[in-house]
Amino acid sequence: MLSTRLMPCLLMSNGALVKTVRFKEGPYVGDPVNAVRIFNQKEVDELILLDIHATTQSRGIDFDTLEKVVSECFMPICYGGGVRTIEEMRRLYALGIEKIALGAAAFEVPNLVQEAAREFGSQAVVVTLDVKKALLGKLTVRTRNGTRDTKVSPLDAAREFEAKGAGEILLYSIDRDGTWSGFDLKVIDSVSRGVGVPVVATGGAGSLQDIKAAVKEAGASAVAIGSMAVFQGKDLGVLIKFPARKDQDALFE
Repeated sequence: MLSTRLMPCLLMSNGALVKTVRFKEGPYVGDPVNAVRIFNQKEVDELILLDIHATTQSRGIDFDTLEKVVSECFMPICYGGGVRTIEEMRRLYALGIEKIALGAAAFEVPNLVQEAAREFGSQAVVVTLDVKKALLGKLTVRTRNGTRDTKVSPLDAAREFEAKGAGEILLYSIDRDGTWSGFDLKVIDSVSRGVGVPVVATGGAGSLQDIKAAVKEAGASAVAIGSMAVFQGKDLGVLIKFPARKDQDALFE
């Protein structure tokens, strides 16, 4: 496995894969099980799967779809969406999920991150910080698919959840999501320098050079790509794909 990780970030809604633009739901991408089979063939090291409406639409966790995905997946999966209790986390880990990403619940359920880290280990607990510019350009963390403003800065939130036991921060730019415009290097740099746990950057990747910049210039420990992993190119059709190993090696050497 690469010391610097590159992974697909797949978005699921009602059992199907979709791709958002600035967190507004976009086109249908395909069946998650079929996508996972292709990523298996491409020898992807890790996969992020986020159910984007599980919390906002009170759908809860789609265990049936997850069971099908896990049964076909040869790589570790980080799952997020609708998780609010330790009991649900136990069931997900028992299913074969390796990491669980907590978003709204990290802010709304007292002590959930601490309890999860204590029971399952920090390495299995990720906190997702969805970041958006507010008035006057101030960055704050949003929850519930970007609809609720916590009024907390990304760096303050990352430090808080690191202290509570989170082993990784998934830093997601709402403003860059699905735009192919490159990462927000400034916020990645701020959070990466401000915490001691790995920071996974996502939201905005449009080229291999964008991925390299997130790591080499901004200090991300890992990068997750969405549009680049499911489309032929900007404004082009669906094509499940992933950078070849040699291209990844060249990026991070």
